[in-house]
Amino acid sequence: MTAYFLRRLLLIVPTFIGITILVFVITRFVPGGPIERMIAQAQQASLQSGMSQEGVGSATLDEEQLKQLEEYYGFDKPVLVSYWEWLKKVLRLDLGLSTRYSEPVWDTIMERLPISAYYGIMTMLITYFISIPLGYYKAIKHNSHFDHASSFVVFVGYAVPSYVIGIILLVVFASNLEWFPMGGFYSEDFEDLETNWEKAKDILYHSVLPLLAYVAGSFAVMTFMMKNALMDNLAADYVRTAIAKGLPFRKAITRHALRNSLIPIATHFGNNISVIIGGSFLIEKIFNIDGLGLLGYESIVERDYPIVLGVLVISAILQLLGNILSDICVAIVDPRVQFR
Repeated sequence: MTAYFLRRLLLIVPTFIGITILVFVITRFVPGGPIERMIAQAQQASLQSGMSQEGVGSATLDEEQLKQLEEYYGFDKPVLVSYWEWLKKVLRLDLGLSTRYSEPVWDTIMERLPISAYYGIMTMLITYFISIPLGYYKAIKHNSHFDHASSFVVFVGYAVPSYVIGIILLVVFASNLEWFPMGGFYSEDFEDLETNWEKAKDILYHSVLPLLAYVAGSFAVMTFMMKNALMDNLAADYVRTAIAKGLPFRKAITRHALRNSLIPIATHFGNNISVIIGGSFLIEKIFNIDGLGLLGYESIVERDYPIVLGVLVISAILQLLGNILSDICVAIVDPRVQFR
């Protein structure tokens, strides 16, 4: 098994190169890059200053300035050469400078990453805390009133997009009832709070509605996955044999069926890491949360390629490591698995 995971770790390198080189090439050929946007902004500024439209092109950027910009952004070299130079910087943890903020990409991402990580980890913990017990009781009380009532709630969470639920929560509980703030990660007077407990309460107070929106979009699938897996195991021969030998029904579940039912949950555990850290840009936009998901979306819109590639680097590494972590979780839950 150790050799298997070592091979998986070694495969991260070519997979990472394949992912990043594909996106890097796309950024070089997609129209509307930083130079084109700079030219458009210069033309708009010239029009606003009263210059005639016929003289805008010559009054903004000449050929010498364009060459300097291409050299600055690395567009004057072949794609593979530019990619190799960018990759060497990444190995030194240098993701370049943002064309939008004129700041190091690494610093910009590190400012947003803790916020997305907070919401992602909290969402994952709450989702597992709800989904596993709920799926367990839905399986053992199949076709009961509890099963039907809870299925309605789960189906609503599955059918309605999480950002729609976020809008409803914001309108009802923040705008109309004014029980919670309209958005943000903390209050304006956060720095003036004296104790860490007061700061923690302020963050939790602002987190209630976004977390409800996050959880509503993720717990439904996990609940049905847990229920269906447990029902399949309850119908298996080894559980019926254990019950026939005199083992109580609840003990047959906890000792045999429950552990095997956690295998699908463990399979998706590592795969959720990149999604958890990346966040949802729609929910972050609705609740005005400066997270990594919103940063990546705005960077794509603004053609801030250094940040786009920086977010891609982090997401790709987390996804690749998450796949390995999923295999480890499966091996822990199911001792029958032998990776070769």
